[in-house]
Amino acid sequence: MDRPTEKQGGPLRQPTVRYQNEVMDSGRWEGFPFREGDIVVSTPAKCGTTWTQTICALLIFQTPELPARLDDLTYWLDMLTRSRDDIFAFYEAQRHRRFIKTHTPFDGLPIHDGVTYVAVGRDPRDVAISWDAHFQNVAQEAFDAMLAAGGSPTQEPADTAPAPAESAYNRFWAWLEDTNVQVGLPSMLHHLSGFWAERERPNVLLLHYDDLKSDLEGQMRFLAGRLGIEVSESRWPDLVRAATFDSMRGRAEALTPVAAMWRDPKRFFNQGVSGQWRDLLDEDDLRRYEDRVAKLAEPDLIDWLHRGPIVPAR
Repeated sequence: MDRPTEKQGGPLRQPTVRYQNEVMDSGRWEGFPFREGDIVVSTPAKCGTTWTQTICALLIFQTPELPARLDDLTYWLDMLTRSRDDIFAFYEAQRHRRFIKTHTPFDGLPIHDGVTYVAVGRDPRDVAISWDAHFQNVAQEAFDAMLAAGGSPTQEPADTAPAPAESAYNRFWAWLEDTNVQVGLPSMLHHLSGFWAERERPNVLLLHYDDLKSDLEGQMRFLAGRLGIEVSESRWPDLVRAATFDSMRGRAEALTPVAAMWRDPKRFFNQGVSGQWRDLLDEDDLRRYEDRVAKLAEPDLIDWLHRGPIVPAR
């Protein structure tokens, strides 16, 4: 198991944007004491965050039997359900190599040379479908109670959100137009555009959800290599098996983040498939969608999100 080394000095680059809503505040990164070798998992919502965290845990501990629930190994640092002091103390106490969850884009993060930043992209049409199922699974009263208990005093509660559209079709288009921080197509493409622009940095990794689905072992080996983690050949089959969608869904109680906020933890791992949007959109809808994404991101990034991969696994 990897052990932490001395803490980092100041960042190479301070955040240039602060992201806030009723759920998160990227200002909580200010003053966070990084360590050499830290891993920051920064993905747009519903692009494979928990999957990537699980893979990192499997690589770090090198056993399918993790030492604790995933939620007790890695916190969402900028989420407001816990106090900033508690989150900093949690990471300070860790003796293993740390992997830190965030949904903050690249320009909202402090960037250190010895820290690895991992982002995951996914076809936005699949993200919209996944987000719909995700939102319907939230136990809102429990979530509101957690926010009230751990929220930042600088962040005012959000106004009452409008009721979601009745049809899945209308909810799809509502997500494409949503401009809230971390919700909707504009936020997703802004997040990935930031990592896309920095993808040549040696400490930035940009993975694709569909590559994880089609070549999980290859992607895990690629990630291990970039993180400098050596895994014996005899361990790989068990680690890869533990990272499959079916295995993770079967261990939902241990892997679902903030389990109390979901109506059904297993539904957090809803289906894990790509292309469900094909049953929802016709050719006119796809032209409308293409016009929308073309206004929000550069063509190469859009092409990669729809087709991948960015680099071959090695």
